[in-house]
Amino acid sequence: MFDHSGSHEPFSASAVTEGVGAPAHKRYPTSKLKLDELFLQWISLPESKNLVIQLLEDAKTGKPLTGPQSGLSQSPLSPSSTSALFATPPLSPQKSASPRSPMSPTKRSLGASAPLARGALDIPQFYFPTGRPATPERIASTTKRIAEVFGGGSSAALNVEGFMAVTREIVELPQFFNSILFGRIDITNSGKVSAEMFLDYWRAKLERADVSTRAYEVLRQPGRDYLVHEDFRPIMRLILDTHPGLEFLKEAPEFQDRYAETVIYRIFYNVNLRGDRKITLRELKRSDLLEIMAMVDEEEDINKILKYFSYEHFYVVYCKFWELDTDHDFYIDREDLARYGNHALTYRIVDRIFCQVPRRFVSEQEGKMGYEDFVWFILNEEDKSTSLSLEYWFHCVDLDANGEIKVSEMKYFYEEQLHRMECLSQEPVLFEDILCQMSDMIKPKVEGIFTLQDLKACKLSGNFFNILFNLNKFIAFETRDPFLIRQEREDPHLTEWDRFARVEYVRLSMEEEGEDNGGQEVLDDTMDAPF
Repeated sequence: MFDHSGSHEPFSASAVTEGVGAPAHKRYPTSKLKLDELFLQWISLPESKNLVIQLLEDAKTGKPLTGPQSGLSQSPLSPSSTSALFATPPLSPQKSASPRSPMSPTKRSLGASAPLARGALDIPQFYFPTGRPATPERIASTTKRIAEVFGGGSSAALNVEGFMAVTREIVELPQFFNSILFGRIDITNSGKVSAEMFLDYWRAKLERADVSTRAYEVLRQPGRDYLVHEDFRPIMRLILDTHPGLEFLKEAPEFQDRYAETVIYRIFYNVNLRGDRKITLRELKRSDLLEIMAMVDEEEDINKILKYFSYEHFYVVYCKFWELDTDHDFYIDREDLARYGNHALTYRIVDRIFCQVPRRFVSEQEGKMGYEDFVWFILNEEDKSTSLSLEYWFHCVDLDANGEIKVSEMKYFYEEQLHRMECLSQEPVLFEDILCQMSDMIKPKVEGIFTLQDLKACKLSGNFFNILFNLNKFIAFETRDPFLIRQEREDPHLTEWDRFARVEYVRLSMEEEGEDNGGQEVLDDTMDAPF
């Protein structure tokens, strides 16, 4: 080892590992660094490179490995023994070649057989832009199954009812895709699809595709690389016509359309994360929509499918909208929305919503919110635990749109909350106390500045916004409502939206029954709708 006088003795790797007790690299941490340094110097020598290359060539041809000759071992930078040479060396950077020694022809030829030289194996293809090719076994099995379903040769044909087995068993899509898929193949509207026609379509568009891509290909219109609302309407029509859980709605056809619209809006809310009303194949693959559709295909009780398709959830959304839309023109204004949840929201947050800060309205009526806009609002308001909801309300509170919620912006919204507490004879909670509470809850990276990333990292972020502009939920949070706590314990798998919809549906049902029995009318004109 090196001494203070500058003289040195030949380096020995065994010196590092001598002794008992703690590992050598912990007992002598600097020795490990020196060992790495000396090894890099040694491996950069031309004779060392030639030796390593020769050893690799011998290993490839199966020759026995031999240690270095005496001439090489005399180098003070080389290992002091043959056993030290064949010990596993520390990994070195890929750019360890010395600039003084250009790559020799021998090394270049070695690089041609890179998988073996690098110790790596051939990696099979895992990305297929047009879909994974079908194996010969799968092709043979599918062809046999097609022949069985069609019951004959290539000229055998099926009508739309008989085609159901093809949709479910071969294409592996829910039955609600049947007539749409049939129409894609039967372009002449003959009412029949032959085995040959199906095979042509199958091989061209579906054979190499996964289930999500098949659904996408069946639904999308030619020339488009996205799905829009209208592409889902045939699906909803088939669900309404065939699902046993929705059979009662056939007596109220006007509400079939409302149910279909609500389901489609909920689908786009959850799947179309970009919010441009265009679902791409990538978004469809990342969603659980096809899994939920498969559940709808199997489950007779539509209300057990809480996501997207629950009729009870539609009932709650529509009744809430109907309560606010007092003139029933199917639009609500600022004053209407301010009455939501028994005047739960502050006027300042309502103004931000109608300024279309978090989301631009699709309503055709200037300055008013349509039904689709309301669906987005209520989903965000009643479940502030989702990323979409946090983004929605973050943009509302971020007054200067700089990506940060500062103390001054929080104080602006909380001032109205404080005033409402005083008007309702509630004990006011000072903003300074609230600020400390929210800082402890969110734990922002920068004190006094709350970012969207900070909020998404906290499970209680919904309460951050409730404190600023929803008085009812703020009070429930402050008093630790035992009813809500019990709900969370009894149904931990339910989302905040699921719990809200369940409670509201029970309330609305009881009020409707009270009206039917001649009890006190609570919902006014709400129950004019024949549910």
